[in-house]
Amino acid sequence: MATITQTTDSLNCIGGDWRTGHSSETLDVFNPATAEVLAKVTLAEASDVDAAVSAAAAAFPAWRRTPPQNRIGFLFKFRTLLEEHAEEIARLTTQENGKTFAESRAELQRGIENVEVACGIPTLMQGYNLEDIASGLDEIMIRQPLGVTAAITPFNFPSMIPLWFLPYAIACGNTFILKPSERVPLTARLLVDLLHQTGLPKGVVNLIVGGKPVVDALLRHPGIRAISFVGSTPVAKYIYAEGSAHGKRVQCQGGAKNYVVVMPDADLEMSAKIVNDSAFGCAGQRCLAVSAAITVGDAAKPFTDAISGIASSLKVGNGLSEGVQMGPVISPASKARIEGLIGKGLNQGGRAVLDGRNPKIDGGEKGAFLKPTILADLAPDNDLTTTEIFGPVLAMQTVKDLDSAIEVLSRSAFGNQASIFTASGSNARKFRYEAPCGNIGVNIGVAAPMAYFPFSGWKDSFLGVMHGQGRDGVEFYTDKKVVVERWPKEWSRKF
Repeated sequence: MATITQTTDSLNCIGGDWRTGHSSETLDVFNPATAEVLAKVTLAEASDVDAAVSAAAAAFPAWRRTPPQNRIGFLFKFRTLLEEHAEEIARLTTQENGKTFAESRAELQRGIENVEVACGIPTLMQGYNLEDIASGLDEIMIRQPLGVTAAITPFNFPSMIPLWFLPYAIACGNTFILKPSERVPLTARLLVDLLHQTGLPKGVVNLIVGGKPVVDALLRHPGIRAISFVGSTPVAKYIYAEGSAHGKRVQCQGGAKNYVVVMPDADLEMSAKIVNDSAFGCAGQRCLAVSAAITVGDAAKPFTDAISGIASSLKVGNGLSEGVQMGPVISPASKARIEGLIGKGLNQGGRAVLDGRNPKIDGGEKGAFLKPTILADLAPDNDLTTTEIFGPVLAMQTVKDLDSAIEVLSRSAFGNQASIFTASGSNARKFRYEAPCGNIGVNIGVAAPMAYFPFSGWKDSFLGVMHGQGRDGVEFYTDKKVVVERWPKEWSRKF
C-alpha cells in the first residue's frame, strides 16, 4: 500500500475554515514504523482556542433550534462517508499510529457504531412527564443541550475515541471542539473534513491541534460547558480538577492495569489465544488490553507454555505490510520507557518467558519496535504488577484460588477491566459479582462495551459521573430542565 504524506500545515478547522496554528512551536508527525515524517505541524495556541470557541458559540443558537431529526441527517450522511472512505482512514491511522491495517479498520468500525447509536437521538433525548402532580398541575422533564463542548483524545485510537463523543454531542444540539493528540492529528483532520462534506453548518464542529497550552486554554475558557478526556490517570486527574475548578462538566477516562484470571478448568489453549490477542493487539497500547495475567493453581504451567508459544510466533513489522500481526509502539521514547520497565521488573525478581527488547525487524531498523514480552514469577510488590506499561508486555503471577485472585485485583488502584476464563458458572458469577472493575469479561479477552452501553471504569480509571457512549453520553451532553405548569381555566382567553 502506498504511503500517504500530508503536506498541508492547516490542521485546525475553525468555523469551517482550515487554518495554521499561531504558536511558535512546531511538531513533526511521523510514522512510528519507518520514522518517515508525514506532516510538519505548527501547533495552535490560546488565541486559536478563543477563535474556535467563538465559532462554536456563534453556531450554537441555530444548531440547538435545528430539529433532532434534521441534526441526525448529517450523521447518517457522515456514516456513509466513513464507510466509503474506510480504507483511506484506516491506512492513515496505521501510518501515524503504527497499528496494523486490520486493527485500524476494526477501530473505525467501532467508531461508526457510535455514529449509528447517536442517530437514535430523537428517542434517546426524550424526557418524561406526569400529569396531576397536584390538582391541575403537570410536571415535565426535558433535556436541552449544554452549548459549546470539547473533547481531548489520545494517540492510541485516532478515529474511534473522537467518535465516542462527537456524534452524541452534536446530535444533542451542542457544538463541539476536538483536540486530538498532536502525535496523530491526520486521522482527526480527515474525519472532520468528511463531516463537513455532509453540509454540516460551519462552526458546529471545530478542530484544534496543540499541546498543553491548548489543553489549559480549553479547561479555563468560560465559553466551554463540558470537557471529555481519555488518557493517562495523572493527566485525567489534572484535567478533572482544573476543568471542575472552572465550572465545567468533566468526564475523564484514565489509565488501567487490566487483569485476566485463568482458572484450571478453562480451555487453556483457547484462553491463551484470546489473551494473546488482548495483550499484544495494538502493541498493547489500549486501555482495555490485558496487561496482567493471574493463573490459579494448576493452570500456571500449561497456560504459560501455550501463550508463550503463540506470542513468540507473532509477526511484528510495518502495519501496512502483508501478514504483520503487531506494529510498533507510538515512538522511540515510548519504546525506551517500556524497555526500562521490563528491565525494572526483571531486576525485582521477575523471569523473562519472552523478552521482546531490541528485536530484529526486516526493514524496521528505524521503527519503534518491540516484540511481545512475557514476565512470570512476579512477586506482589513487583512494580510491573501495578504500573500501567501501555506496551506489549504481559506480567504473570500465580495464586492458589479465585478469592486470592480477586484480592489481587482489589489492591489495584485501577478499575477499568478484568476478565476471567473458566468453565464454571459459579466461578464466573462470583467474579462478576466481586471484581472491582467497571468492565467485566467472562471468557472474553477485551470486554469492550458496544456503543449502546457505557464505556465504564472505576477507581483511578475514571473520574466523573457519566461515562462515554450510549445513554450516558446523552446524559452527559444535556441539561435536565423540570417544568411545572398550571393553566387555570379562568385565566384562559376567550375567543
